[in-house]
Amino acid sequence: MSKERLYLFDTTLRDGAQTTGVDFSLEDKRRISALLDDLGLDYVEGGYPGANDTDTEFFKSKPAFKTARFTAFGMIKRAGRSAANDPGLNALLGSAADSICLVAKSWDYHVRVALGISNEENLAGIAESIRAVVASGREAMLDCEHFFDGYKGNRDYALAVAKTALDAGARWVVLCDTNGGTLPHEVERIVGEVVAHVPGGNLGIHTHNDTDNAVANTLAAVRQGCRQIQGTLNGLGERCGNANMTSIIPTLLLKKDFAERFETGITPERLRTLTHASRVLDELLNEAPNRHAPYVGESAFATKAGIHASAILKDPETYEHVPPEAVGNQRRLLVSKQAGRSNVMASLETLGITADKDDPRVQALLDEVKARESSGYAYESAEASFELLARRHLARVPHYFSVDSFRVMVERRHNASGDLVTVSEATVKVYINGDQDPLWSVGEGNGPINALDRALRKDLGRYQKHIESIELVDYKVRILTGGTEAVTRVLVETLDHATGKRWLTVGVSPNIIDASFEALIDSINYKLLKDGAAGE
Repeated sequence: MSKERLYLFDTTLRDGAQTTGVDFSLEDKRRISALLDDLGLDYVEGGYPGANDTDTEFFKSKPAFKTARFTAFGMIKRAGRSAANDPGLNALLGSAADSICLVAKSWDYHVRVALGISNEENLAGIAESIRAVVASGREAMLDCEHFFDGYKGNRDYALAVAKTALDAGARWVVLCDTNGGTLPHEVERIVGEVVAHVPGGNLGIHTHNDTDNAVANTLAAVRQGCRQIQGTLNGLGERCGNANMTSIIPTLLLKKDFAERFETGITPERLRTLTHASRVLDELLNEAPNRHAPYVGESAFATKAGIHASAILKDPETYEHVPPEAVGNQRRLLVSKQAGRSNVMASLETLGITADKDDPRVQALLDEVKARESSGYAYESAEASFELLARRHLARVPHYFSVDSFRVMVERRHNASGDLVTVSEATVKVYINGDQDPLWSVGEGNGPINALDRALRKDLGRYQKHIESIELVDYKVRILTGGTEAVTRVLVETLDHATGKRWLTVGVSPNIIDASFEALIDSINYKLLKDGAAGE
């Protein structure tokens, strides 16, 4: 039985750019578009040529895509102008795009109030604009803005917009839930009615996530006939985001109801790069990955309950809804005070540490983990600190350096410009393994922990080359007990720019500086261990 083809249309570089705090540079667009093409998507929408300098420059030449069609986005011609005399439309036609996706009003209320023209004028503008794209030799498509709201308000006119685009030569007519307010049962009903007028093979779906239903709405539309799917990597987009491709793609490929009926351009090999693609995008945006994201999050296949961990090891297929390796992720059986020996054994196996389950050192490790977590540590988050602890019990962690002393000073003073500023300065005295003389380092930062981090990593002698690419990228503090004897837990996240890998370490102390320093020391030791640096 042959499968129906689904076409994946990514709008990260246009819809994603509307995310609060996101501003793609030209180089960002080039790197991300290559990433999306490598994933195997059918369309990569690069932006709106003519709308800004970055997008205009991006569309001057076509990227060397292997599979994707380079797609430009823009509006239909303005009312009162011909297609030939519309600057916006001509910017699209003059671009290097393979395909052009135009957007038009499909809600008669917006035609009347926002555009101030008649319904007929809007339809004429759609037809003329689509014909102009087709005449240029490009693939044409129309995003029907606010289609579902328009359909509820004036069914016949919303359908007329869709049919007008199709009759003018549009390859795709895309039904847009622009304000994200439509629910899955409504999408299913409306798309089921639309396919009686526009063939499903020409229909696309574009949903926003304002009710947290964008993925569900997209899948409902596919079930009812839509064959083009629009969305963004990691669900980027204005307000609450767009349909998340990192959830949609593996659902289509790995879930039986869809996998048996449909096929995409994404192979199993490419699917295994999905988690990597998701995290590369986060890295380019300087964003911490969503640990709880379906399929690609670090916690997507994690458990810390001992009874579940034991069951997962025996029968992973019934305890995990898909194999984590299928999307390039991995199983994480976390060690915590709720964990049993199964978690510890699974974690040791992942770390490559060989130990018999009856080895008394395993029980000793578990006992220490539980004792430490009772005093404030949290190893289910700080896996790098756990690995160091486990190797010290069951394998070996070389001794690289020791900190003899450190001092942190915070001073509020007037700078040379007369402005009142607060300056943090840290001094660290370090002995490198095998050296008799200490290394003294001084660092300044925008806070005492930043200063301490800079001082510690400023000069580690022979180990400096290993730590030049790492950076402290996140810092979390939690006060665990109140009063004058308060216990503080600090979690530090470190990024290795050379590999893109991140890890977390933990420190606990009544003194926030001591807790932070413990986590920083663990972070550096972890990096040296992973690099195989020679130690004592």
